Amino acid sequence: MQVKHLLLIAILALTAACSSKEVVDENLSEVELYQQAQTDLDNNSYTSATAKLKALESRYPFGRYADQAQLELIYANYKNAEPEAAKSAAERFIRLHPQHPNVDYAYYLKGLTSFDQDVGLLARFLPLDMTKRDPGAARDSYNEFAQLTSRFPNSRYSPDAKQRMIYLRNLLASYEIHVADYYLTRQAYVAAANRGRYVVENFQETPSVGDGLAVMTEAYQRLHLDELAATTLETLKLNYPNHPSLVDGQFVPSKDEADNRSWLSKATLGLIESRPPLPPGETRANQDVQRQFQDAKDSIPNELKPKDENGDVIEEEEHESEANTTDRSWFSYMTFGVFD
Repeated sequence: MQVKHLLLIAILALTAACSSKEVVDENLSEVELYQQAQTDLDNNSYTSATAKLKALESRYPFGRYADQAQLELIYANYKNAEPEAAKSAAERFIRLHPQHPNVDYAYYLKGLTSFDQDVGLLARFLPLDMTKRDPGAARDSYNEFAQLTSRFPNSRYSPDAKQRMIYLRNLLASYEIHVADYYLTRQAYVAAANRGRYVVENFQETPSVGDGLAVMTEAYQRLHLDELAATTLETLKLNYPNHPSLVDGQFVPSKDEADNRSWLSKATLGLIESRPPLPPGETRANQDVQRQFQDAKDSIPNELKPKDENGDVIEEEEHESEANTTDRSWFSYMTFGVFD
């Protein structure tokens, strides 16, 4: 059934693309244009209604139906799946008529357009997880509904806008948790902890707060920040004792600790280490940055290096660890340093 729906949508889209724009009769009066536009709206002919409403606004900009035509043009564009045109029309109406008695309707339609913008044709027929998609339109919709409820708290559209804001807030919080889980998978523990803390601080009373605490706990444990991990874990146990990460009161990480050893080290069960193990809190990325810094430092020409009173280049003392590497015995070289 979904395939049939998709084929029908494709046929309708091609038909609409091949059809020419409707030509509005120039002899129609203001009342006739408005009545025909209303008939098109009632018949769900939104493309035809949009053409007549635009003609009405351009031909009779100071007529009795001009303001109403601008409002209904927002609705026609929204129903015709033209979100950018709908938002542009809403912003224009708000800018031209900030004191209009129905300006709250323009705010509401603007937020509703962004709310439905993520739900495209495919999302209506395929099971897509909206919390894993780009939240740009959802964030815009939340902000636009927030403007409506703050400026017009007694508007008849405010109750619906508030309910949608609750849904959007939960969606945005879930998206942040998905990003944090991705960082955990990539071993970017600092970034994961920051995302988890952002959810805890900015999305209170959402179901994702417990997940944010769990992400923080796991990231702090991987970073060996034991005090922070213990504090966050106690908060998680106190507020979310039934969280999936807690099994019999003990915290169970969602990601297994990654094995960063080389294939040679794994094949020899660790007897031959091609690269030394990292100390707690250290990362390969940090070592790469330090190595790049040292390479750039070594490439500085002598004429740019600091000199003493006699004009001789001041050489920095070599680290003791580097000096000791030249004193390794032949046995250490043969065993790859395993028995050092």
